[in-house]
Amino acid sequence: MQLLMIAPPGAGKGTQGRLIADHFHIPLIATGDLLRDHVARGTELGRAVRSSLDRGELVPDEIVLDMVREALIAAEAAGGEYLLDGVPRTLEQARAMYTIGVQLGMIPNIALHLKADDAELVRRLLARGDDERRTDDTEEVIRRRLKLYHSVTEPIVAWYGRRGILVCVDAMGPAEQVGRDILAALEAMRPTVDYVPEQLRRTIDLTGLDTAFGHATAAPTTPG
Repeated sequence: MQLLMIAPPGAGKGTQGRLIADHFHIPLIATGDLLRDHVARGTELGRAVRSSLDRGELVPDEIVLDMVREALIAAEAAGGEYLLDGVPRTLEQARAMYTIGVQLGMIPNIALHLKADDAELVRRLLARGDDERRTDDTEEVIRRRLKLYHSVTEPIVAWYGRRGILVCVDAMGPAEQVGRDILAALEAMRPTVDYVPEQLRRTIDLTGLDTAFGHATAAPTTPG
């Protein structure tokens, strides 16, 4: 399974990414963690991107894509499966990643989309900022990041939907329930990726199940 995640800041990609990677025994490539590690270690790359991260802005594509290419080469050597968290964040990145995937034989075959509303995302991120003392989790930066996500990242969802590889999950509930929904959806889709052409697949959308069955969503928890 060659999987990527699309989600706004605070939707729980870190928590759910670790769950997915552990469940399916696949490498987790988290570009945000890689970048923050470079910043913490004061590497040349870290110094180049620190100001962008502190302002809630996107890191230049060439830096991110070079990191992704190296990580995909390592994943290919380890068996060919991976979970990518953090890119693409723009349609240009998505297209560039598709080209890289073609060159390496590592094109994503599932795009997981986590959905949550802005008020809940701001609450979660402010709580995380207090707990972890992260400089990129002030309210001003959070709202800038969410605005950027809606304008440049959300359009990618439709592109993956047209390709037939999209799985949508409601990320508003407790992390444990969201995780169960994700694993159920991925287990259902996994058998199709090697045998059913993308153009014959349909988006799996679990975001309306609670409403459809008359269940109220439980109080959300802050993701890790």
